Amino acid sequence: MTEKKLAFIDKNLSELKETGLLITIRTIQSAQGAWLVVDGKRVLNFCSNNYLDLANHPDLKRAATAAIDKYGVGPAGVRSIAGTLDLHVQLEERLAKFKNVEAVIALQSGFNANLAVIPALTDKGDIIISDELNHASVIDGVRLSKADRGIYKHCDVADLKVQLDAAKAKKHSKILVITDGVFSMDGDIAPLDQITEVCEASDALLMVDDAHGEGVLGRGGRGIVDHFKLHNRVDIEIGTLSKAFGVVGGYVAGRKVLIDYLHQRSRPFLFSSATTPADTAACIAGVDLLERSTPQVEKLWENTHYFKSKLIKLGFNTGRSATPIVPVMLGEAPLAQKFSKRCFEEGVFAMAIGYPTVPQGKARIRTMISASHSKADLDQGIKTYEKVGKELKVI
Repeated sequence: MTEKKLAFIDKNLSELKETGLLITIRTIQSAQGAWLVVDGKRVLNFCSNNYLDLANHPDLKRAATAAIDKYGVGPAGVRSIAGTLDLHVQLEERLAKFKNVEAVIALQSGFNANLAVIPALTDKGDIIISDELNHASVIDGVRLSKADRGIYKHCDVADLKVQLDAAKAKKHSKILVITDGVFSMDGDIAPLDQITEVCEASDALLMVDDAHGEGVLGRGGRGIVDHFKLHNRVDIEIGTLSKAFGVVGGYVAGRKVLIDYLHQRSRPFLFSSATTPADTAACIAGVDLLERSTPQVEKLWENTHYFKSKLIKLGFNTGRSATPIVPVMLGEAPLAQKFSKRCFEEGVFAMAIGYPTVPQGKARIRTMISASHSKADLDQGIKTYEKVGKELKVI
């Protein structure tokens, strides 16, 4: 490709830089935890999705090492041909029990799980109705479907009902409603109990992406369906193993007939290699750990309440957050970038989030609280946010 053909890329990159939307990709040089070595500097970690501090847990590391010794490093095939190990089957069985569902299909990521389900279950003549702030993987999954599309106002059950009534009037063959469980940028929780009721009244399928609810909400981190006690009422649960479980991978949970169908029609399952033995074994160890005890979940929430209350007292706007995702709402992207840069200089790794990840004018620092943080860590982070916030006239 000639330089002339790539000129549009240079132009787009320049525009991103001018508007404060150019992402700075930093390099991690240590294991995950409360502290990281980032670009050669030891900093307090407020960025990772490692909610329960499992990414470097000795039980998970031992399981991964043992799996490499037995199975090697790669699956060498797709799940439907020669890539399904007994480890994959064990993980699916353990997750089904953990989630209190009939069956589970394990996939390469939470992103792939959404791509696996949405196009497979919907077609021309159907309609998908999706929350306006759903994750990008849900949006991409919807784009891959031939179904009609509707978007309802964020967590607005009344607006969802209006769209469900309109869909019924148009006699769509099938209605699929999709919502995130915990919204990844704002940290708010979907009113899944109310959403379930209106879906049942309209005979609509209901799907929840619980990526940020796994390990966080419900009994011992069993997720949003458990949190609202909606077992057997939510048709499709999407989960990830790369956040609270500390590894990598995703899954779909639900009725056995749904999982049997996805074995036949899920394209990521059929056409992309399986997860590695080490990752799969580590995920099993993570499920084992949460089934045995839940001190990590309790510590996560203790840290969350402490940190958030201190920020609010200082005058920071934490938006709609009701979870360990704690946004510091700053508005414009250049300000968020400057806040992040100053925090890093002060020894705190807290990345700015701007458009298109969040809407224009709603840039923020997304703080991720973890069970790995000590009270001293949180106090240091609060002190740094206060210093930078006053310096930049945010508070």
